Order: sequence, then C-alpha cells, then structure tokens
Amino acid sequence: MELSAKEDLMQKRINNLWLILGLFVLLILTAGCGDILSAQKNNQEELSGVKFVRQIVTQDNTSSRAIMWQSDEPIADGAVEYRQVGENKVNRVGAKGELYTDDGQNLMLYTARLENLPAGDKLEYRLIGNGQVGKWHNLSTDDGGTFTALIFPDSQSSDYSGWQELAQNAAKRNPEAKFFVNMGDLVDNGEDHSQWEAWFNSLAGIIDRIPVAPIMGNHEAYDRDWQVREPVAYLNEFAVPDNGSSKYGRYYYSYDYGSVHFIVLNTQLQELKEMSPDLREEQLRWFRQDVANSQKPWKVVLMHRDALQYRINGRPERQEGFDEEGLVWMTVFEEMGVDAVLSAHLHTYRNRGHIRNFQHDASGPLYILTGVAGNVRYPNLWLNHALDEYVAPQPETANYMTMQAAENQLDFYCYLPDGTELDHEVLKK
Repeated sequence: MELSAKEDLMQKRINNLWLILGLFVLLILTAGCGDILSAQKNNQEELSGVKFVRQIVTQDNTSSRAIMWQSDEPIADGAVEYRQVGENKVNRVGAKGELYTDDGQNLMLYTARLENLPAGDKLEYRLIGNGQVGKWHNLSTDDGGTFTALIFPDSQSSDYSGWQELAQNAAKRNPEAKFFVNMGDLVDNGEDHSQWEAWFNSLAGIIDRIPVAPIMGNHEAYDRDWQVREPVAYLNEFAVPDNGSSKYGRYYYSYDYGSVHFIVLNTQLQELKEMSPDLREEQLRWFRQDVANSQKPWKVVLMHRDALQYRINGRPERQEGFDEEGLVWMTVFEEMGVDAVLSAHLHTYRNRGHIRNFQHDASGPLYILTGVAGNVRYPNLWLNHALDEYVAPQPETANYMTMQAAENQLDFYCYLPDGTELDHEVLKK
C-alpha cells in the first residue's frame, strides 16, 4: 500500500525520533560503560606516581601490618583502604608522608599502620590519594599456626637481575610463604639510590603481598665514597617494629610469627663504633629483656655478621676462631635459651650444627651461615672451620632458604636457585 506524502513525512519524523532516542540511550550506556571500564582499569593499576609498595613486619603480625610506598611528588590525602576478601565494607587508615633526601634524590615516603586486623584472615588493601584509587594487594595476617618463611642471604649485586630471578623463582616455588627475611647487605652501597631502586624492582609482586623483615648489613652503612656513614637509606626505607630506643630506633627489633619469636640484631658495631659507641651495651640490655618477655616456644636470632671467624686462603696470619662480637653474643644466646642463630656476611653457606661453650654440643643453639643471594661472590676465599658440619659445594653459587615452623618443630632448608635441595636441618621440642 502506498503512503500519502503527508503520511510518508510523518513516518520519517517518527523514525528520526527513534534514531535520536536510540543514540541518546547508547550515549548514556557508553558513558556508563566508560565509567565501569575506567574503574576496572584503575583497579588494575597502581596509584599514579606511586613506587615500591611494600609490607613490613610488625611486632604482632596477627593483628597489624605496616604498609609503605614512595613517590617523587607529594600525594594529597594519602591513605590505605583495606577489607576482608569477598566483602564490600572498607576500612581506611591515613598515611604519614615524610620528605626523604639522599644521594641527591628527593622523594616522599609514606607509611600507614594497620591495627586491630582479624587474626588469620585473608585481607586486601589498596592505596588512595590525589583523588585516585589504586589496585588491590593481598594481605594475610598470622593465624598463630604453622607457617613457611623465605630467607634470602646477602643480595648485594653489581647487576640485580640474578637477585631478581632467584627471589621471584623462590617465591613461585613457595606460594604459601607468609613473609621473607633479607639477611643484610641488601644492596652493595647504602647511599646509591639506583641500587635501592633495583632491589625494590626485583621484588615486585612479592614485597607488596607478603611482609619483609629486613636486617641491616655493613654495606647499608657506606656512602658513595665507601666511607662509613649512618645507614640513612635503610633507616628511612623500612618502618620496622619499634624497639623503644630513643637513639637507635630501627637499628634492631623483634617480632612474633606463629610459634616463633624473632630477634633481629644489629651487628655493624665495627662500622658504627665511632658514631654509636654505646650501641652494643644498649642492645645487650634490650635483648635480655626482650627474650625474657617472650612467651613463644621458639627463639630465633637473625643477624648479619657471623659469630665464627674463618681462616682466609692465602693469609696464614688469619686464625680460625670466633668473631669479636660472636664471643660476646654466643654466651648471651646460651644464657637466654636461643634455639637458632642465622647469619650472613661471608657469602657462603655453612651449617655448623649446635654450639655451646664454643664447641659442638647438642644442647646449644643451631648456627647456620645462610650463604649469598646476589652476584657478589668470594670463590675459595674461606677455609673450612672445624665447627662446619655442612659446606655448600664450591665454587659457591647463589642460594636461598626456607624455614617451616610448627609448635614443636622447626625445619630449615637450603636450596640452589633452581630449587635443588642442598641441606636440611630439624629442631624439635
């Protein structure tokens, strides 16, 4: 049937109205989808300008955690939001920002302390600031039960790609790890900003989801000219648990995880003796009180310098024995009932078994020299010590360790970078 001219005009107007209405609806839907896509995209990216998001252990990891990050420019209204996985309710904690200057660099360091967290729960957190929202990161609190920890020896390097590969592969092989330890000499030069950037970059995807327990090494106390200085970068980069000291905050600390009380000592007394002459005595007093106050069944010491002194190949004047600091601390470890002592510094893995009164004795603490995780090696430098029970194959390559802890047993494993097991030590109560 043919339409009249008037009817044809009317039909075209109706069609145009439908077209306009359709375009209007499409515009609304597109805008809405844009908001959704923008939100999804934002949730997959970090807050603009933020670098090196990290978790730091706290004294009580069942209910608290320190979150840190840094940026080149100040972030307005910086804060952390967190929630239980699967829930919509979000809690917010403000972050404290401080200007940090070192090695000619100026940047902002932010710290947020999350308290009253539910024990043993799976949480997630994100950063907010500058009117933006960052992506979600995993966070798990201590449930007081069994756990696995990753232990990395000295990571100082000339090229941090090897450290990155070792750390990333170790984390992939141990997805259940609750935190990781770095045994000192995190970087080769404590003032070199580029090395800290390389160290943090190597831990992307690890340090933001499980906390780090860092230990100060002697290389953290060097400036660009390799002269001793205050370990400025280390002290600023890691908001470790408070030790109650007005002079040496963050130099040493302790924390609990599961059935273990960890005591992180500062053994850089040789480097710091001029500027910190009373560090040893203060730390000794603190150590005795700290261990006495702990109700945990296991006591594990983490320290950078080793307690034993090794002979050096080609230097006959160097005698086998015990380090000057070792002579002081080993007696105190026995006095306070320490179960295991992990050290580093010499870039070699050595299991010395149990030592008391400076000789093998099953009733003494277990002493393990944890090895090396970076590319700085000392091949065939150290001659075996009479107390060595296991020495990693020579010439030595990098390695890492794990610690599995239960109420009545500790297991220490040493692995090559490819996951090959080198050593296994068990403590039981």
